[in-house]
Amino acid sequence: MRYVIVKFASFIKTRKQNSNSKTMSVNPLYHKSNVWLEQELTWIQKAQKDPACFAPLYKEYHEQIFRYIFQRMDDEDLAFDVTSQVFMKALNNIKKYEYRGVPFASWLYRIAKSELYQAFRDKKSERVVNVESVHLFEIAEELEEDASDANKKKMFACLSQLKENDIQLIELRFFEKRSFREMGEILELTENNAKVKTFRALEKLKQLFIKK
Repeated sequence: MRYVIVKFASFIKTRKQNSNSKTMSVNPLYHKSNVWLEQELTWIQKAQKDPACFAPLYKEYHEQIFRYIFQRMDDEDLAFDVTSQVFMKALNNIKKYEYRGVPFASWLYRIAKSELYQAFRDKKSERVVNVESVHLFEIAEELEEDASDANKKKMFACLSQLKENDIQLIELRFFEKRSFREMGEILELTENNAKVKTFRALEKLKQLFIKK
């Protein structure tokens, strides 16, 4: 699978993220309050009894699932199509969903990941890795390298040489700021395994950086 590295700024101009400020305490693992998770469970249970009650879950998560998909394919129309497919599959399978005390989004992300790679297999879109300058700075710091402009350009080039499993770990951890537990739930790994695999991905990136 070939990667195309583009600037994340192009995505920001296309879609504005909805933000709802909350003053209640937040669960640091999921960026959601415990009260919110309880509310979400109520929505899930209602939707399982009556699919017409799926609307609150769709409204809450449509934008972030779209962002997740769009920043990996950089094709807005196709991203909307894939996002629609994700929510259609979620709606059709909501009765099979088992609540495990984690946000509903974790399940949606797994569906989204599957739909994304089906689109890539069908050659409907190329795999894109969107990178901001700040991401390169943070990764350089993590690798204990000087975050000069020259090194950021070098890092930019090295990212495109990583395999898919490694790049998605770096995307989730450094570009999207997810906890290892969240990453594990999306990638269907244990929290510790997500941490170990991310460390190994960084080591591979560092080796590419040294050789370049």
